[in-house]
Amino acid sequence: MAAHVVAVALTDGLPVFELSVPFEVFGTDRSDIVSPWYDLRLCSQDRRPIRTTGGLTVTPEHDLGMLARADTVVVPALGRADQIEPPPALVEAVRTAYAAGRRVVSICTGVYVLAAAGLLDGRTATTHWMNAHDLACRYPAVHVDSRVLYVDAGRVLTSAGTAAAIDLCLHLVRRDHGTAVANEVARRMVTPPHREGGQAQFVQPVRPGGSEGGLGPVLDWARRHLDRPLTVADLAGRAHQSPRTFARRFREEIGVTPLQWILEQRVRLAQELLETTDVPVEQIARRAGFGTSASLRQHFGRVISISPQSYRHVFRHRVSSRTGTTAVPR
Repeated sequence: MAAHVVAVALTDGLPVFELSVPFEVFGTDRSDIVSPWYDLRLCSQDRRPIRTTGGLTVTPEHDLGMLARADTVVVPALGRADQIEPPPALVEAVRTAYAAGRRVVSICTGVYVLAAAGLLDGRTATTHWMNAHDLACRYPAVHVDSRVLYVDAGRVLTSAGTAAAIDLCLHLVRRDHGTAVANEVARRMVTPPHREGGQAQFVQPVRPGGSEGGLGPVLDWARRHLDRPLTVADLAGRAHQSPRTFARRFREEIGVTPLQWILEQRVRLAQELLETTDVPVEQIARRAGFGTSASLRQHFGRVISISPQSYRHVFRHRVSSRTGTTAVPR
């Protein structure tokens, strides 16, 4: 099996962090988890050396023609000059890659290239919240959502700024190889496999108060007790707040309601159990707090769009065959 090729298109003045994230996720050899791992290729127009904002010089081995031959194309953040007028050669290369069936991904202000290529017309996309208004004004056909960390529109994905690059790249690993593999990569990177909430928590300051340490201890407790019936009153009691106050504060800090968050955590636990164990679906439903397999199928299908059995068939087989391990009950 050939490695999944990730081509990263570089432009002068790109921030170092937005380059280092795809390099860390896709360019670090993790064939002990999945073999083959990704094949990262750096590209620029005419393979010219690129100078980053930090003064580093990167010399890509490939030109922009590689984008149409890759499996995934990543456009990292741009310098301001390229945001205002995206390089025509890069815009055309991205447009050609998408027409050839490639998955196209932008990080932060790399979204300007995708917008200029027409890939986002009529679609929802995101970027750093500081650039959201500017992007919406320059490309009115794009539905800009400044609240989220990333947007997955199938073959076109966009992320918010800076650290959201980690969220989106781990999401790509999750899409390609399943939750268990993405979680392991996150553990090695010492980062959460999935951050809660969206950009809104960074745009608007959260008012002080509540239990010491914020909602973290309450969320950790809830994750450890997903097999129990959990209510807003239960979580509010752990936070020493009234249910009404807790629900309001939770929405402000996390970006979703407490019950929406609990459902998401239960689905994610079910995903991991389906991938990494032979436990019957009925037991997984109980462990994840759905109670019955029928309830699990209903909610799992609504969130993931496939049945638990189909998910297990695809991702458990993929994980075990590529790692050479056999899933065992936990």
